[in-house]
Amino acid sequence: MRVTRQRLRRERRRRQTVILLWGAMAVFVCMLFSLAVKNGNMTRNVSCAVCSLMLRQISPNLAENLPSEYYEDSEENYYETRTESTLSYETVLAQDAEDVSDAESGEDDGAADSTEENSTPTEEETSTEEASAGTQAVSLEKLNDFDYLIQNFYTVDSATTITSAQLNAEELLSVDCTLTGSSDAPQILIYHTHASEGYSDSVEGDPSTTVVAVGERLAEILETTYGYNVLHDTGVYDSDRNRAYSVAKPYIEQILAENPSIEVVIDLHRDGVSEDTRLVTEQNGVQMAQVMFFNGLSRTSALGDIDYLANPYITQNLAFSLRLQLAARELYPGFTRKIYLKGYRYNMHLMPKSLLVEVGAQTNTLEEAKNAMEPLAAILDQVLGGAE
Repeated sequence: MRVTRQRLRRERRRRQTVILLWGAMAVFVCMLFSLAVKNGNMTRNVSCAVCSLMLRQISPNLAENLPSEYYEDSEENYYETRTESTLSYETVLAQDAEDVSDAESGEDDGAADSTEENSTPTEEETSTEEASAGTQAVSLEKLNDFDYLIQNFYTVDSATTITSAQLNAEELLSVDCTLTGSSDAPQILIYHTHASEGYSDSVEGDPSTTVVAVGERLAEILETTYGYNVLHDTGVYDSDRNRAYSVAKPYIEQILAENPSIEVVIDLHRDGVSEDTRLVTEQNGVQMAQVMFFNGLSRTSALGDIDYLANPYITQNLAFSLRLQLAARELYPGFTRKIYLKGYRYNMHLMPKSLLVEVGAQTNTLEEAKNAMEPLAAILDQVLGGAE
């Protein structure tokens, strides 16, 4: 009798263990499918492949009835992001939730501030770069190769994705980026979402030593050397950095409404990097900070297209930064870092020719940042004047 009871207890424990294991496997399958639904790229394919194998063990009939779209890659090329951001998946979801909250209160870009900068530097950024001799013009045939384009001209943040349909060089280079108006009225607006950003030798509280002074230098060169009519807004919008884009938006909208002749909007920033990184290049014998063009895609890997951060000008924004990148590559090799693509909007929906520029980092000097305005103004003139 005792042997029988012991055998029954062992059998009961074995059945309980089997049930727990199958339960854990079922939860894991559900989690993978949830991730697969949210992600439209390689993660979806890997997740679904694992799910299908597990389902075949649990229920072969159910696995056989899964639609084919869960197994096959899309014909459209996706770039699987792999660099720069150290954000975890949970952090991205938390920021998306914060964006929803901000959008409901009319402050739709607030959460974007915390994800714009201070990304992990790539190998390209961790050493001083000097420009090589000669130009680096690139053929359209090469640019039409999506893999070549993405690997040589862009850094795609891990929290977003971009496809070959959206990053089509031939289509982007067909966009007219020239100015159409005269210099009788303002043509270019320069402003600073993060006006408090400074450099290694900046004096706290003194705007003449921050990125605002760099913007003033750019405005001066564009006006005196190239004859553009430039409006420089020195407003401070980052008293609360996490809401800077939301705070800046109505002010910039008002400036544009009062000056309908403006065709170009430049948001000038200073990047944040690790303290042992120096973003320096030498151009024409002058040491200066490297610059980086930055585009928002209004799309995250977790949620897809962000409807409440819609930007009808994403294509024009991408076209503008690509033309500038190509001009810089030809005229000033080594001057620009790769164009950085990230998931939010950054108020780039306010104008087709919107540009967000990171000038150096906190490890650069103010002089190095100001020196960079000479080539930046030159390539702006090259593109806006249609000379490239």
